[in-house]
Amino acid sequence: MGSAETKGERLLLSVKEAAAALGISKSGVYRLLEAGELNRLKVGSRTLFEQRELERYIATQRAAGACMSTETPAERPAVVLLSGGLDSTTTLAIAQDLGYRAHAISFRYGQRHSIELDAAAAIARRAQVEQHVIVDIDLRLFGGSALTAEVAVPKNRSAEEMGEGIPITYVPARNTVFLSFALAWAEVLEADDMLIGVNSLDYSGYPDCRPEYIAAFERMANLATKRAVQGKRLRIHAPLIELTKAEIIGRGLELGVDYGLTRSCYDPSDDGAACGQCDSCLLRLKGFAENDMEDPAPYRTTPIAA
Repeated sequence: MGSAETKGERLLLSVKEAAAALGISKSGVYRLLEAGELNRLKVGSRTLFEQRELERYIATQRAAGACMSTETPAERPAVVLLSGGLDSTTTLAIAQDLGYRAHAISFRYGQRHSIELDAAAAIARRAQVEQHVIVDIDLRLFGGSALTAEVAVPKNRSAEEMGEGIPITYVPARNTVFLSFALAWAEVLEADDMLIGVNSLDYSGYPDCRPEYIAAFERMANLATKRAVQGKRLRIHAPLIELTKAEIIGRGLELGVDYGLTRSCYDPSDDGAACGQCDSCLLRLKGFAENDMEDPAPYRTTPIAA
């Protein structure tokens, strides 16, 4: 969408037009969104901006004598959590677009299959990350999830059903465990930034995908590490936290993400084909449909978008 459009009497600008108005890249616009310095509107699955909102921001910045650039300094290391799925792969692309030297971390945690780890390895190679490590832990010792125990994965649930309660695919404390390992590696790398692809809109009810959780973990991290207490503040970035699945896909396409490499299914076949029926598949298919395209990942049968 390359030109301004109107909705009612408001002039709305695309992300590209907002970047041009601010004199920064599209990545800079997304960083302003993440920092809460810009407001946005949603029309369908698109992110748009009011022209007067941008003018207000520019005037405020000029009055304060502030630099308009919000780019991250190039060549800073960052740890990126990479599962091999759609969200984490988009997050990796965002990290590299912002100029970070990405160190990717994945986990073999006793999940039902290793297909997502194969995908993570392929994605890391394609992205030419600085390092990619796979950490072995075994959450099957505790069970409590359809992803780590012999429990059936829910299938063909409606959007309303997905929005009710916390599903059995939730893995107890998984993101807390993952972020703790990533935090340890970040301290060794002298990296002050970590990126995770959690999402609070299309997140299937997981409590460890909410903004308040990320903020709380960041506060803890800055109390718990030598590097932080010596004055090097750690930031945990969740650039997808307030995006829909359709917006996430749109952002990734802008950055050249090959979604055919990604795997998101909770219950794939042995050859890696997605079931097309679990919550993860249904949310993913819906996101691609809202971008007017087919999901390039393989499915057992031709799926029907949710």
